[in-house]
Formats: sequence, C-alpha cells, structure tokens
Amino acid sequence: IFEKIEWPALFFFGGLFVIVGALVETGIISSIAQVMVENVGSTGEAMFIVTWFAAIASAIVDNIPLTAAMIPLIHDLGATMDVYPLWWSLALGACLGGNGTAIGASANVVVIGIAEREGIGITFIDFLKVGMLVLFVTVAVGFGILWLKFAV
Repeated sequence: IFEKIEWPALFFFGGLFVIVGALVETGIISSIAQVMVENVGSTGEAMFIVTWFAAIASAIVDNIPLTAAMIPLIHDLGATMDVYPLWWSLALGACLGGNGTAIGASANVVVIGIAEREGIGITFIDFLKVGMLVLFVTVAVGFGILWLKFAV
C-alpha cells in the first residue's frame, strides 16, 4: 500500500500549506489586502486583480493553498466593497489558473506522477507550452463573463 502512495505529491502539498499558514500568521496577506483596499477604486478593478492574480499565482503555487491564502484577503476587502463578485473571481482564477503548469493543480501533479510510473514522460516545459495557452484563453473568457454579469 505504501508503495502506491504518491509521496512526493503529499510532501509537496504539506509544504505549501505550511507556507500559506506562515503568510497568514505573519500578516503578509492582511498587508496585501490593505494595499488593495487603498488602491482599488471599484469592484470591477478588484475583480480584475483578484481573477488574474489568482490565475497566475495558482499556476506557480498549487490552487488549493492559494485559495486558502486568498480567503482572508477577500474577507478583509469586504469592509469596503461588495465581495460577492470577488468570490467568483477567486474561484475562476484559482481553478483555471491551475491549468497553466504541472504544479498548478493537484490533479496535474498526481497524473504526471502516475504517467512517469507508467513510463510516459511529461516534462514541465511540455506541460507549460499547452497549459499556459489554456490558462490565458479560459481565464480571459471566464473573466469576460464575470465582467458582464457583475461590472456592467
């Protein structure tokens, strides 16, 4: 049973959750929220920033801990604006952004590990070539829909 467990994936995610916890505990997330509150003029601008930040960041950092880190940010923004559209922005950006890289989503990490075990090599660069195109197209379309629903 222990041989079938994807240990690298488990340790990877464990480390990410530790980093996210540190960002919340040190106040870095709250500081980012404060900067956004001071510099964002409308809900539409906040939607744009949250969507694209979440998308690009979740391509670099797995989308699950990224979402966990962003929850306090969205919550803090609720003091000055309607955050309902921002929850949608976070969901869309974090979910679709995870398609950008091999480490962007849990499923990507697991599938690449299983493929490697089966003798099929998918390199980070191979995944990146397709994944980033998918990321930008799907996030742009999704953000356009959100914009039409909430900002227009």
